Amino acid sequence: MKSIEIYKKKAAEKACEFIQDGMIIGMGSGSTTFYALEKIGELIRSGQLKNIAGIPSSLNTAKLAGKFGIPLTDFKNHSQIDLTLDGADEVDQYLNMIKGGGGAHLREKIVFQASKSNIVIVDKSKMSQKLGSKRPVPVEILPFAMEVESQFLESIGAKISLRKVPDGNPYITDQQNFIFDADFGIIEKPEEMDSLLNSRAGIMAHGLFVRMASEVIVAGEEGIEIYSLTT
Repeated sequence: MKSIEIYKKKAAEKACEFIQDGMIIGMGSGSTTFYALEKIGELIRSGQLKNIAGIPSSLNTAKLAGKFGIPLTDFKNHSQIDLTLDGADEVDQYLNMIKGGGGAHLREKIVFQASKSNIVIVDKSKMSQKLGSKRPVPVEILPFAMEVESQFLESIGAKISLRKVPDGNPYITDQQNFIFDADFGIIEKPEEMDSLLNSRAGIMAHGLFVRMASEVIVAGEEGIEIYSLTT
């Protein structure tokens, strides 16, 4: 296993220590979350975790939960989540994040907003001083609004590219929308960009998660560090 995968696994397993019996768990998407789901499944099978149910943020996560034996529920049965575990593509010094590399940021944001606590798990390579240093912002677009929203994103300084699958067709989200990866460069004021993107009717969701992480667990060569909004 490559070192970066080892760090992801360590961070994910540390995050699982926050789970308690009887919790409703929000389950993110992506490679780091895979390790968390794997560990949760182990804890359930060994009897160390009981009466756990998860709300998945993507169809793929739902499949993984089934593979690892994690019972599923939904918002019809539980309108509030106790704890959400998820990864991120970039995290700044204030714990603002860019998410959506896997295309699930709309459901992920819904899960985050419904959760009492959100624990984000990353390897140290995902940390930066300011957002936009490493990753563009995924922007989920209603197909009907593709042309007008592409013009809007370019008008506010973004270099955009339509996300595609290997055969060259547009990537389609679980909600049947498109994704523009919008490169704004360094984002000096994430709160203002968040509000600006939220104001557009044709933008279904974007990958800026501003002050939504309760804790960020970071794994690297020096071990594990935990950051919170209070530190």
